[in-house]
Amino acid sequence: QVQLVQSGGGLVQPGGSLRLSCAASSRTFSINHWGWHRQAPGKQREFVAGIYVNGITKYADSVKGRFTVSRDNTKNTVYLQMNSLKDEDTAVYYCNGKVVPNSDGYWGQGTQVTVSL
Repeated sequence: QVQLVQSGGGLVQPGGSLRLSCAASSRTFSINHWGWHRQAPGKQREFVAGIYVNGITKYADSVKGRFTVSRDNTKNTVYLQMNSLKDEDTAVYYCNGKVVPNSDGYWGQGTQVTVSL
């Protein structure tokens, strides 16, 4: 069993920055594919960014150029650096980690990001 523990998030003004972290508890299994998703009130959960075992990254069009996903394999941890935040980035952010690439993976507990004056 793998548990993902998220940290970071909070309240920030438009144009500000935040950094999210997500660490996998397992010392046995390494996360191959990491993903960040978010869910705004009244909306479905959506993909934000992903980083794969080969280092390739993908981003939703809405965050390209503003968000950066990175990973530290020695710590089994993924990060999401969010810059130039907008009101519409307000959501609960979830990390997802897959040991087996085509599996559903494991989810973090979620962390609130609120962008507001």
